[in-house]
Amino acid sequence: MLVPPLSEEESRGVKLEKTPLIDSVPELDIIPDAIAVPVLLKVGDDISTDDIMPAGGRVMPFWSNIPKTSEFTFEPVDDTYPRRARENRGSDGHAIVAGNNYGQGSSRENAALAPRYLGLRTVLARSFARIHWQNLVNFGVLPLTFSDLADYDQLKPGDMIRLSGIHATLRSGRKDFTASLGDGRGTIALGHDLSPRQVDLLLSGGVINWLRARLASNDLPEERGERALVLNPG
Repeated sequence: MLVPPLSEEESRGVKLEKTPLIDSVPELDIIPDAIAVPVLLKVGDDISTDDIMPAGGRVMPFWSNIPKTSEFTFEPVDDTYPRRARENRGSDGHAIVAGNNYGQGSSRENAALAPRYLGLRTVLARSFARIHWQNLVNFGVLPLTFSDLADYDQLKPGDMIRLSGIHATLRSGRKDFTASLGDGRGTIALGHDLSPRQVDLLLSGGVINWLRARLASNDLPEERGERALVLNPG
């Protein structure tokens, strides 16, 4: 027997039943206009989404519970990362420094969402794998690349990265940032390649916040196909 879907009004009264292993998607705030964040982790080339967020029998039962899955973040690379990130969550957050092709592999959204839940604000990389680069934006993480690839070598865990005027820079269409380093060590030049739509996502705190706001204002008409473009908004 086929049962027609409930009306929108009726559906609002339906309670979603969740098993103990499922939790709601965490609320994500918008990246501040100015941040001063420590480099909590530095990784090399070709870090995969499996390196960032392992799968397998130990993790998959908790896949719909970000607070729990975040406990496994970067476990193959540095199993102290989740603890150190949680200890740092009361501040502006933290940064990750990466080499070439950061985030290669599967599309695995949890590889962006779990670090963001733990306080990740920005990733400074020599280059990004395309899908993970987009997923970072989808969850409000600012992906930046080194203008001078040699600057990767001078950064180390514990270094403080300061960025200011983030919102105005992104809104203006400018592609360059200048980050100040702690201890008066000078500056490094960084860049981004975000489209205007990606800037909107990032400055909404991610795609969920962006979509929620659009739905609330009834500004997402079906005929424009924007529902299909949400996760590929380049």
